Amino acid sequence: MSVFTKAELDYLAAQPLGRLATAGPGGMLQNNPVGFRVDAEAGTVEIGGWNMGASQKFRNVRANGQAAFVVDDLVSVQPWTVRGLEIRGRAEALTDAKPPQQFMTGEIIRIHPERIFSWGIEPGRDRMYRRDVG
Repeated sequence: MSVFTKAELDYLAAQPLGRLATAGPGGMLQNNPVGFRVDAEAGTVEIGGWNMGASQKFRNVRANGQAAFVVDDLVSVQPWTVRGLEIRGRAEALTDAKPPQQFMTGEIIRIHPERIFSWGIEPGRDRMYRRDVG
């Protein structure tokens, strides 16, 4: 069984940006817009960037191994229609990975989903849906 549904994979493939939330050593939260890619076979999300290894988010993940990642968009304002995913899970700060994009460095944050929230993604579901994975 795949971690992500087909509808979730289709949605994520169509979105260029997400927001990564991490917690620093003193508990201070940080939330940043980031580029990403999904490894559907492994069931992970990979977040890269230029000089990622020097970033606070990278140090936060390296210190505590946790992250939350949100991808969402506004489909319509009349009527108000939103859709998105929140992925919470165990995260790794890797230093020798293949960069998700060619302008990025070899440091990535890899998220292994443990809980997924979705809204407006799955056909026939009109409310937020939560499931545990992994």
